[in-house]
Amino acid sequence: MFKQLLTPVAGNLALSFLAASAPILVVLVLLGALRRPAWQAALAGLLAALAIAVGVWRMPAGLAAASVANGAVFALWPVMWIVVNALLLYNIAVRSGRFDAFRDWIVTHMPNDRRVVLVVVAFCFGALLEGVAGFGTSVAIASSLLIMIGFPALDTLVFVLIFDTSPVAFGALGVPVTVLGAVTGLPASALAAMIGRQLPFMALILPFYVIGLYGGWRSIRAVWPMLLVAGGTFAAGQFVASNYLDYTLTDVLASMVSLAATLLFLRVWRPALDESHALAVVAPGGDATVPAWQGWLPWLIISATVIAWTTFKVARIGEASIHWPALDNAISITLYNDKPYAAVWAFQPLATGTAILLAALITAAVVRLSPRALMGCIADTWAQAWKPIVTVMLIIAVAYLMNYSGMAYTLGKGVASTGALFVLLSPFLGWFAVMLSGSDTSGNALFGNLQVVAARQLHFNPLLFAAANSSGGVMGKMISPQNISTGVAVTDLAGQEGKVFARTFVHSVVLTLILGLLIAAQQYLAPWIIPVIAPR
Repeated sequence: MFKQLLTPVAGNLALSFLAASAPILVVLVLLGALRRPAWQAALAGLLAALAIAVGVWRMPAGLAAASVANGAVFALWPVMWIVVNALLLYNIAVRSGRFDAFRDWIVTHMPNDRRVVLVVVAFCFGALLEGVAGFGTSVAIASSLLIMIGFPALDTLVFVLIFDTSPVAFGALGVPVTVLGAVTGLPASALAAMIGRQLPFMALILPFYVIGLYGGWRSIRAVWPMLLVAGGTFAAGQFVASNYLDYTLTDVLASMVSLAATLLFLRVWRPALDESHALAVVAPGGDATVPAWQGWLPWLIISATVIAWTTFKVARIGEASIHWPALDNAISITLYNDKPYAAVWAFQPLATGTAILLAALITAAVVRLSPRALMGCIADTWAQAWKPIVTVMLIIAVAYLMNYSGMAYTLGKGVASTGALFVLLSPFLGWFAVMLSGSDTSGNALFGNLQVVAARQLHFNPLLFAAANSSGGVMGKMISPQNISTGVAVTDLAGQEGKVFARTFVHSVVLTLILGLLIAAQQYLAPWIIPVIAPR
């Protein structure tokens, strides 16, 4: 059994921390500074990780190869299976005229103001897509709609990526919270309640933050009532659902409440007309034979299908746990008292991606799309998806390799050893994990228990910091190569992921720092806000 090394560089944690950071720095520099395509940055990061894992962490080459293969397969199924089918649904909506109809509905029923449309589509509607599907699908669909209305592609992707944060911790029907409870031994309901007392604060400020970026203080003053309704109702819905209802439906319920409340509010309040922020498209331009209300059909069908799929636990039918050959329990995690490191791929033929495929086929039938047109949609989807598939396979392979080699645990131990600074740095552990893997679920599986161990050693509340891992992770979502590559797939920015990364990176850090200050306040100034776990 391979025993992970925590300080392989001269027995020094600081030097080992720097060495373990190298693959991440390679990805960040190539994406952010040199503006290389995401697949090239991910490939370079993987090569660097392989060299360091085998040469410095002394990981056997066979185990390194098995780790890479495990990560690549996980990237294909379930992650990209979800993304590909969501893109297929998008292409069916486009080819059938329902995407144009959705655009026309927005133009007809909403104020002629890009700031309003940006919040409704990217924040309210995007959160609904994140809640039912996750994995960057909301970025691709919301961005396409805004670009069609007349928003510049690069600005659109940046704003949508920033908005795609608050819903992530409860995305894909609460799976990240469920996994966090499993790895920490803390009740998932208590973790959901604590996350629901952190992220609503971020949800409340997010519309103000993005509109401030878009149009400055003048725009905030012009539309602040709508920003307050959108952010406030989402925050309230997120808090109530996660604390008092069912955390698995938190984002679906919160986004529906926010979307409905904002649309209703805009019927009684509208901002003053500002020609500088008027829509580029001000009249319906789609197929006149398709009523505008039918633009909602694909999104209502996918929401209903995925919710029913999850409620009736369809995904568990035919599920198989595949123990990865030559890797499962072949490594011991030194940081966790030499606990054997499992490598089990949970293969679900009826996973969420299959539900989305069913929703896409139902939509095709409802809108009477011909078989030939459907095949055209499949061809379009492949053309859009193959580069993101390669990118995500490479970047998740890096994440798995760093996990199994021990490099990720060296990084975690380094952050956890900072003493009082851990309060501020704790969210950055989740941020790092999600930036690399693109998944809050993976970030919780990696560092969730480490947060609990460190918190107990420092006499902090473990529930607070386990939740901080998930909440911090959502801020890394906007700079994940997986998320960015999925977003650019449906725009004319293919191969320019570095530009998007460079624009979003600073906002990711700023928002994570704000979250760190909030967590510090909850630990030191308002500990009463932390749920009390009843003794078992």
